[in-house]
Amino acid sequence: MELRINSASITQTLIKYLFLFLIGGFSYFYIEIIYRGFSHFSMIICGGLAFILCGILNQLTHFKLSILTQMIFSALIITTLEFITGYIVNLQLHWNVWDYSNLPFNLYGQICLAYSSIWLIMSLACIFVDDLIRWKIFDEPKAHYKWF
Repeated sequence: MELRINSASITQTLIKYLFLFLIGGFSYFYIEIIYRGFSHFSMIICGGLAFILCGILNQLTHFKLSILTQMIFSALIITTLEFITGYIVNLQLHWNVWDYSNLPFNLYGQICLAYSSIWLIMSLACIFVDDLIRWKIFDEPKAHYKWF
């Protein structure tokens, strides 16, 4: 049996995910600049990965997750990525990009309940924007939602 790889399909997929990564990464970077007055390049990486992983949740074909479920999983994904990024850039490299130590319910100053709640709310916009991009730019089927 011969395995054939469609290089055009691989290229299109790489372009799509690079585009989504850049949209998510730079969106987070600039939102942080608006909110805090500054950001760090590591936030582009964290935001890009978060946008891709959260967007994939609605692409699961075996079952459709409700918007609320997608938001909860997205908040968990973002919080996990934030902890991993914080562990690397703050605790290991000592770049001191952020510190939540003064906030209640924090873990090593890298994640906290308050920001996880913000990610829950912001994930709704990410879900809709990801689906809109996939539909309008990459000609994927239009998403249909169930709220609960």
